[in-house]
Amino acid sequence: MRVGLFIATTLDGYIATTDDELQWLFDVQGEGDNGYGHFYEGVNSIIMGRRTYEWLKREQPEQWAYKGKQTYVVSQHTFENTAEISFIKLTELHALLSSFKATDQKIWVVGGGQLIKYFLEQDWVDELQVTVAPVLLGKGIPLFPEGSYSQHLKLVETTTYGQFVELHYLVEKTSTTD
Repeated sequence: MRVGLFIATTLDGYIATTDDELQWLFDVQGEGDNGYGHFYEGVNSIIMGRRTYEWLKREQPEQWAYKGKQTYVVSQHTFENTAEISFIKLTELHALLSSFKATDQKIWVVGGGQLIKYFLEQDWVDELQVTVAPVLLGKGIPLFPEGSYSQHLKLVETTTYGQFVELHYLVEKTSTTD
């Protein structure tokens, strides 16, 4: 199992405005799909927070954005599961990831920032692909909220897609604990 982040951020480190808007992302000239297709074809399962799920449902109400991939939404709220979307509590994450442990599954943590923080605090992230947009918001929802984590990363690749720069890092693991 490998757990990865694939996410865009502004140069000043925000993944959305304070009111969850992403227009800044669409205003930047990229190239093709900015590497998304290549990354996505290798993903088996997706984990996201409730706010990310609700944003997707609001922005694309007619069709699920990740059709064909099993999605897990971490939420305190109760929702009805579907064939492709399972709602789980934060306390169920460890058991879920343990069930993937001996597999070659690639898990994508879509967001948001609080869920990413939790994954980093648990030392569950194996790689990060962060695409930086040439935008400064000044305030917003941070990619890496303050938390109890410290990671050393190894840069393995940079790729430019128009005005975007993707930074691909592997997390240097110091122990083999869960």
